[in-house]
Amino acid sequence: MGTMERAPRLSYLCAASLLLFLAVAAAAQQPYPSRPVRVVVAWAPGGAADLTARVAGQKLGERFGQQFVIDNRPGASGAIGTQLAARSVADGYTLLVGGVSELVLNPQIVTVPYDPVRDFTAVSPLAFGYYVLVVNPGLPAKSVKDLIALARARPGEVKYASGGTGSNLSLVAELFKTTARVDLTHVAYKGGGPAGVAVISGESQMMFAGIASVIPFVQSSRLVALALTGPKRSPLLPDVPTFEEAGLHGLDVGLWFALLAPAATSRDVIARLNAEVLRLAAAPDYRAQLGKLGFEPFTSSTEQCAALLKSEFGRWGAVIKAAGIK
Repeated sequence: MGTMERAPRLSYLCAASLLLFLAVAAAAQQPYPSRPVRVVVAWAPGGAADLTARVAGQKLGERFGQQFVIDNRPGASGAIGTQLAARSVADGYTLLVGGVSELVLNPQIVTVPYDPVRDFTAVSPLAFGYYVLVVNPGLPAKSVKDLIALARARPGEVKYASGGTGSNLSLVAELFKTTARVDLTHVAYKGGGPAGVAVISGESQMMFAGIASVIPFVQSSRLVALALTGPKRSPLLPDVPTFEEAGLHGLDVGLWFALLAPAATSRDVIARLNAEVLRLAAAPDYRAQLGKLGFEPFTSSTEQCAALLKSEFGRWGAVIKAAGIK
């Protein structure tokens, strides 16, 4: 091939390379996000994590002008979806809405293919809610004091249901056992829904649950709510006292969900996301939608969110050790 033949082809290649460089540069200069964002939820649709993610995702999508698409990846007590998010490209287009179970409890009980601190960058908490202690109407206990007295009089006879050994529902019950100094028998079911059915039927006598999941059964008198773990009463169950009001201290614990990104995500993207989540928390319609789920907005700086994960890790680690869960 002669010099004259090579010159046009070389010019064409140079021009194509220049166009590609300009396209990449232009894409890099586009404000984040310039395309839809995937939000991984490590649980099935319809649960508290999924519903919280959908409320937050819809509002963030409206603010950013891009879709925040919920991608449910349930399985292995949250490990499958959490691992997927951890190993995703750290470009801000895959995020995780994670909670206590997959970020705090599971890594201390079983071997999981991710490190909740090392593999993620915290953006902000999203929502916080409390647990309610419910019992079967046939149980002769209409207050926390009644229940404690009954459990002490009949060691091991009162059975509590949960969504599985080491789940957040089981560990709140274990904390109750330790705090109240009672002996209860744990019956594990395949999820919070089946556990609730077991208490309604009388197969088990009590359980801790998210507020919104049991309200219909409390209102229809199929379950009796005895107390809330929070520092104040819930507007969804205004007649139900807190454990503090009921005379049992040390049960001020709750259920939270946080927004996280893969560890190497740029600081600029994390800062943008954090700023919008903070603004979101002040929106009345967002607060109202979370309120219907039994949650309230809960936000912080990225540093405070990371500190929350570490402190919760230590707090629940002590409960796991005391309960002898391995």
